[in-house]
Amino acid sequence: MFQILIVEDDVNARKLMEAVISQYGYQPIVARDAMEGAKLMESRHIDLIVLDVMLPQVDGFAFTRTLRESGNDVPILMVTAKESLQDKRLGFLAGTDDYMVKPVDEEELMLRIAALLRRSHIAADRKLQIGATELNFTSLSIAVNGKNESLPKKEFLLLFKLLSSPGRIFTRRQLMDEIWDLDTESDERTVDVHINRLRDRFRDSKDFEIQTVRGLGYKAILLR
Repeated sequence: MFQILIVEDDVNARKLMEAVISQYGYQPIVARDAMEGAKLMESRHIDLIVLDVMLPQVDGFAFTRTLRESGNDVPILMVTAKESLQDKRLGFLAGTDDYMVKPVDEEELMLRIAALLRRSHIAADRKLQIGATELNFTSLSIAVNGKNESLPKKEFLLLFKLLSSPGRIFTRRQLMDEIWDLDTESDERTVDVHINRLRDRFRDSKDFEIQTVRGLGYKAILLR
């Protein structure tokens, strides 16, 4: 059973998340602040953290930075009332994997948790097999029917991201934030250019295709 650490100082929000996470078959572990959360992590295996930003003493940004600087790559989902682009930027720069604004939809929360757990498992294996297509994250290489293909780094990361969560819609902004440096001067049209290159390269693929979701972004669809 996956163990999910909830770090939330609001007692009602904490109890609600605990109940929802338990209902979906995960084991919730609760902490009232970052210090208590860090202490629990010393004695418990944690598969994912649901983290509030506005915490007493040590906020969620600082807690995330501390974990990442110590080499801990546990998936983190920030859940907060802070909704500005600057706040999201700070969250991703600190090292969070995903970001939701309160009040959260319970079903969306659990879908995001499931996606993060799935991606962390893939990242641990460092390989992704889609039919006859294999992506190796360690070597940033791809093989189709055993034949190696060469991809530029950004194209590889973009394809790996989409194929890691087939059917999930990613906005251009999400893809920019996670694959490109947040300080890059490139705009979201850069994503379109790379998507078009991937489509041209894999237009004959029998394993997957990349679809445009009008007004939203892109998603990968598995063909077998």
